[in-house]
Amino acid sequence: MFQKKILFFLLLVSGITQGQTYIKANAVTTLALIPNFGIETPIAEKFTFQADVTASFWKSIKNGPFQFVLVIPEVRYHFNSNTNGFYVGGHIGGGTFKLQKWDYTNTLYYQKGINYVVGGTIGYQKEISKKLALDIFIGGGSQQAFYHGYYLDTNQRYEGAQKYNKSGEWLPYRGGIMLCYKLD
Repeated sequence: MFQKKILFFLLLVSGITQGQTYIKANAVTTLALIPNFGIETPIAEKFTFQADVTASFWKSIKNGPFQFVLVIPEVRYHFNSNTNGFYVGGHIGGGTFKLQKWDYTNTLYYQKGINYVVGGTIGYQKEISKKLALDIFIGGGSQQAFYHGYYLDTNQRYEGAQKYNKSGEWLPYRGGIMLCYKLD
């Protein structure tokens, strides 16, 4: 149901925008079977708005779940035009997850919760035809998570936090090569 709401939002944004609106798919994450789709549209001279969704549906990697959905709306400033050259962006996003953290891979624990991200992106866009462009980017920032820990075999909590465990770190959490298709 959550994925349908995201798709509806992206279609709504594309329906009310005009100009050089692109729909995008990340070739790098898709090859890893973690799709990342987005839409980018101009909002002012040299400024665009991009909203993208990244999701992993892996039920198990090394016996631990790796499922998440991350939604990132971002405002970007383009140094040249909105479709060619370098840009920087700022974003606030969030998501849900059920996964085994990297430092728990040899345990019987996994974590389930919500998170938010606040950060930036740098990238380079290049038109390759009237309808196609490439967007090469990397981004990161502060990731803050609120979660409960569970045993893999029983799905019972292994920790006794009254509300949520919390963790936060500064890290890169997005990047790749977006294949872009112009809608108009």
